Amino acid sequence: MTSPAGRAATTSRFDAAALHRLLVVTVLGFASGLPLALTGQAMQAWLSVSGVDIATIGFLSLVGLPYTFKFLWAPLMDRFELPWLGRRRGWLVLTQLALAAALWWMAATSPLGTTRAFALIAVLVAFISASQDIVIDAYRTNLLPASERGLGSSSLVLGYRLAMILSGGVAFIWVDPAQGGGWTWPEVYRFMAGLMVCAAVLSATALPRLEVVELPTSVARRDVLGFLAVLLAVAVGVALSNRFGRSIADALLGPWLAGGRLSSALQGKWIDLFALLLGIAFTLPLAAWAARAARFETLLGGLSSYFAQPGAAAFLGFVVLYKLGDAFSLSLVTPFLLQAMHFSTAEVGVVNKIIGLWLTIGGALLGGALMLRIGLYRALMLFGVLQMLGILCFWWLAVNGRGALPGLTIPAFDWGFVKLAHVTEVDGGLLFAVAGENLSGGMGTAAFLAFLMSLCNQRFTATQFALLSAFASVGRVWVGPLAGVLAEAIGWPTFFIVSTVMAVPALVLLWWMRDPVRALEFDANALPKDN
Repeated sequence: MTSPAGRAATTSRFDAAALHRLLVVTVLGFASGLPLALTGQAMQAWLSVSGVDIATIGFLSLVGLPYTFKFLWAPLMDRFELPWLGRRRGWLVLTQLALAAALWWMAATSPLGTTRAFALIAVLVAFISASQDIVIDAYRTNLLPASERGLGSSSLVLGYRLAMILSGGVAFIWVDPAQGGGWTWPEVYRFMAGLMVCAAVLSATALPRLEVVELPTSVARRDVLGFLAVLLAVAVGVALSNRFGRSIADALLGPWLAGGRLSSALQGKWIDLFALLLGIAFTLPLAAWAARAARFETLLGGLSSYFAQPGAAAFLGFVVLYKLGDAFSLSLVTPFLLQAMHFSTAEVGVVNKIIGLWLTIGGALLGGALMLRIGLYRALMLFGVLQMLGILCFWWLAVNGRGALPGLTIPAFDWGFVKLAHVTEVDGGLLFAVAGENLSGGMGTAAFLAFLMSLCNQRFTATQFALLSAFASVGRVWVGPLAGVLAEAIGWPTFFIVSTVMAVPALVLLWWMRDPVRALEFDANALPKDN
């Protein structure tokens, strides 16, 4: 029988171990969040100040495509173990060093003079960043037991948003010519490359090893050939789409658009968007056929394991829809604030990228704490409703404009790593919109990440979490081209109303599958650990 002292020691060890796991997750969240803004909102700001138009910026959100296809190469990270550091840590160090090199290369490329080359390098950064996320997601899912997933999600969001405060907030102040430190965007990107080198050093030296989880027997050669077959199928699909997609889209959509009142330039953008959707509809089934034909066993096994769950297809639909309205409304928020509302880059950096991200962190921590009391299903429902209200805050800002609410004055400061050279007036309406969206978004993100972790089988965490998070990123990546064209066509207030409506189907689907979601609050997939 265990003595009281022994029970106390066990509890103390568990608490210390849990705290260590949450700290590790926070550090990994920082490494994951740092490059995201550099191909997202920070890149949009660089493009905006360089004079690139809104519709083009919207299409350039497609540089994030690797995030939606990362499940295709995630099986290789489940299947192969790099020497010395283990399966997860080895891949983590490799991707972080590769990210540093790609960001340095991006810093040396002009977004206006060589837009195509800039976009291709940004795609490379997104590909490596998505690969890093595969490993981080798998490591975190293997590391955290079910009881810690709510707080673990909050810890991930904490690190993730701290990184985005730096790369997507402080960086905005650094580059402001009147307020900041006189940095250029290339200098910012080189600095971020240096931080990724530091992250690689920490991953190699400070992260604990995980227990080895054996995969079902598969042939390594077949997995490699399967991946190459899928890659070839995607390349063929892209090539054929580029060759024939535009003409097919023009033939199908052109006559209908010709009778409308859209400008010829905007008609062309809609046709380009339709061509893109046709290409996706052709390429994805082709890639699936190639995976089956080449017997890509680790991919097929991971997907089969996921789809063997009751309600797997409904879960996947919910994954796509839950953050869709939020992603749609935020896909072009930086150009909206800089070009439509005419806020300065320092004001956007302080409010949207620093104050706002701290509010997101607060929302995520509050959401994780509330999940301990109300459970996963009720958290998803409550936070989903709050996300809708958060989107409406930007609608209010678009309707009422600047000066509708009293603002505040931020005094000049110099903290060494960031400064404001002059007193800055911050618009009250901007504060209201940013506070509403970021608080609700942070709470929704915490619940959503816990939901994703609950769906994964421990044997295929890289493959399955990559699949789920890839579908979750559909909104963030794929809505960009539609958002850019739609915002130009219908105006910003209507655009934010459409974004709010897009959040409704997820809540309806969540209510319909409430029983299986409640069942996920128990750790049915956890594997027994060795004593």
